[in-house]
Amino acid sequence: MPYRRLAVFTAAALAAGSAFAAGADFPAAPPPPGPAPRLSVPTPAAQTLANGLTVVSVRRTGLPLVTARLLLRRGAELDPPGKAGLAALTATLLTRGAGGLAAPQIAAQAEALGGSLDANAAWDQSEIGITVTTPRLPQALALLATVARKPDFRAEELERARAQALDELHLALSQPTTLASLTAARAVFGDGAYGHSRSGTPASLAAIGRADVERMHAAVYRPDNAVLILTGDVTPEQARALAQQSFGDWARPAAPLPAAPAGQGRGALPALLVIDQHGAGQAGVVAAHAAPPRGDAGYYVGEVANAVLGGSYSARLNEEIRIKRGLSYGASSRLDGRRDGGLWLGLAQTKNPSAAQVVDLMLGEFARLGSAPVPEAELAARKATLVGAYGRSLETTAGLAAQVGELAAYGVDLAEIGRYIERVQAVTPAQVMAYATALLDAGGSRVVVVGDAAQFGDALRKAHPQAQTLPQQALDLDRPDLRAPGAAGR
Repeated sequence: MPYRRLAVFTAAALAAGSAFAAGADFPAAPPPPGPAPRLSVPTPAAQTLANGLTVVSVRRTGLPLVTARLLLRRGAELDPPGKAGLAALTATLLTRGAGGLAAPQIAAQAEALGGSLDANAAWDQSEIGITVTTPRLPQALALLATVARKPDFRAEELERARAQALDELHLALSQPTTLASLTAARAVFGDGAYGHSRSGTPASLAAIGRADVERMHAAVYRPDNAVLILTGDVTPEQARALAQQSFGDWARPAAPLPAAPAGQGRGALPALLVIDQHGAGQAGVVAAHAAPPRGDAGYYVGEVANAVLGGSYSARLNEEIRIKRGLSYGASSRLDGRRDGGLWLGLAQTKNPSAAQVVDLMLGEFARLGSAPVPEAELAARKATLVGAYGRSLETTAGLAAQVGELAAYGVDLAEIGRYIERVQAVTPAQVMAYATALLDAGGSRVVVVGDAAQFGDALRKAHPQAQTLPQQALDLDRPDLRAPGAAGR
């Protein structure tokens, strides 16, 4: 029977191939997307304890699983000048020793509960989380409370975490597109709080001491700045009782919560900057624009606009740069809304000689988005991609917690979690065009190219005479102008 099936399959395949060779009609394009699925997500229940801790829960029955995430509404934007990476290092150290427990003991306790603790700091937020079965939730919350409230910040763990962060940073800075993205953020945000690298720099990580970590923890990790998110097999009543049990005696400090600094500052970089990474095998090209904050009323229009530009394989950047011309393994875009402003990036990595061509293609696609309405069929396909990705993100308790956490971090109505599909589907071509026209003014674009400038510098300067070049060895990511003292560019 297996051989018979193989013979039948082979005959069918040969027949199909013959039909294709003979010019048989095949669909010229994939069928249009079907109707959007209905999304049924309970509105999150929010409660507040006496110490100011907000407790948000979303009940999902069917599996005895719960994800618990403690979210703090401050993050890397609080890194002091010269100490970029402090918030990230502080978050990393939480699970490396707390309440008298060493890092291996904390890991062993989490594993015994069937989960693992993760902690990180991003822009505008820091968080610690774990996913466990429902019966283990009280013990998991007790462990979560210990690492959040009573970290030891042991000297040896600080040194170990610093060394690990430096290794990861050196690897990241060797990658052209990563370095171009960091530089583009500095070009857009200037000396504002969002302009530095939240992972730090070699100099800033070396400057961070135990006292800095302790100050960051005291400023950020406090109940009136925290949201405990519980998603899964838990009721609002259970959520409040468990939160009270593990966090109810967490005292609110007398000192006020540090004000969030301005994310946008004064820029000091040219519109087109080349970082000469001599000997680099490829070039990273990034075009950047300032974007609205996450809480902006046009958020959903921005989501759709970004999906059209570069949010998927079939989006415009990848279509023009990879599919039509084979200049990259992938070109994409990213829209990153934050508390005080945002960032819209187009990204591609290409061979060095084609860097100038990719710059022009990328700028051309940014401009096209605001110059003509998106065809209805294209818009429908991109919306389907967004809706599918959003639906998949809610399939797990951890994904649901992440979506709730974003809303909570930026003060967005929690009920929006169930409105995403209808909001996306309501976006029109005219709205996308207007959004792009307002944001993607060519004069406001900032382009960064990182690669072996000897292979593309002349072609790039011919098309863009204003381009300036800075050798990588003269780069100082801690400075708004990126130039190390005494460094010269051209």
